[in-house]
Amino acid sequence: MAETIRRGARPVRRQGRGKAGGKGGGSRSLGGMAMDALMRVLPFTEDQLHKAFLALILALVIAAAVLVASLAGLPQMAGARAADAIGDAGFEVRQVEVRGVERLDELAVYERVLGVRDRAMPLVSLSALRASLLELPWVGDARISRQLPDTIVVDIVEREPHAVLRMRSGLALIDETGRRLEAISPAQARGQLVVAGEGVTQKVAALDALLAAAPGLQEQVVEAEWVGQRRWNLTFATGQVLALPQGEERSRTALMSFAKLDGANRLLGGQVASFDMRNPERIYMRVPGRAAAAAEAAQAKDS
Repeated sequence: MAETIRRGARPVRRQGRGKAGGKGGGSRSLGGMAMDALMRVLPFTEDQLHKAFLALILALVIAAAVLVASLAGLPQMAGARAADAIGDAGFEVRQVEVRGVERLDELAVYERVLGVRDRAMPLVSLSALRASLLELPWVGDARISRQLPDTIVVDIVEREPHAVLRMRSGLALIDETGRRLEAISPAQARGQLVVAGEGVTQKVAALDALLAAAPGLQEQVVEAEWVGQRRWNLTFATGQVLALPQGEERSRTALMSFAKLDGANRLLGGQVASFDMRNPERIYMRVPGRAAAAAEAAQAKDS
């Protein structure tokens, strides 16, 4: 039988496709709604999030490039060329300024610093310069700085001379730590405390503490000898010698006792040449010529 087809008739809808299409559209709609909800919660916009991802990717690419360049040694080459370019622009060492030098030979400083002249500023190692200057005996500290465009400034902190070390080879100034500063003549040592004895440079602080226990005598002590690496002999400006016992506490007590005796009996400046206080219970005094005088007196009496 022939089928009649009507023009303009609506097509028959297929239920299967319609259902499938409906499910897919619903999924996309739910995903978009979730993303919109998430963007509303986050404290930045979708455009900002997109830029952040791009920045992260760019940072990773740069890090990878730096790693490859490091393995190939390119950063050093690039740094050297950059430093040369800076130097060509006028930022290179042409002057050295030294400050704070009084006793130290200034030429010794310049000898160590002038090696960086005509070098580009970025290539000057300030820490290496400082380490080199600290090797000089008089230098207690050194501060190095760049003064752009072309000057290196060196600020020296000198050590303070504290005493004179007497050795077999001569005399030398030392600081409070016992470090030798420079050799001096006897005339230059006049008026300064002289220390002597093996290992005495390691006992300077202990000597200071000992003399501080008797301030009245401290100014009169002109020499301190560290005897046998165990005790002190003190020589006063009068030429008289005081032998102290071994041990910090015993020697301090003996010196304080001697100070009291001197205050009461004026021992310093008298006829006694030496005082021996190594025995804490008594003090022995030696008077020059007394033994000979006693012998002469006894002989005269016998005759």
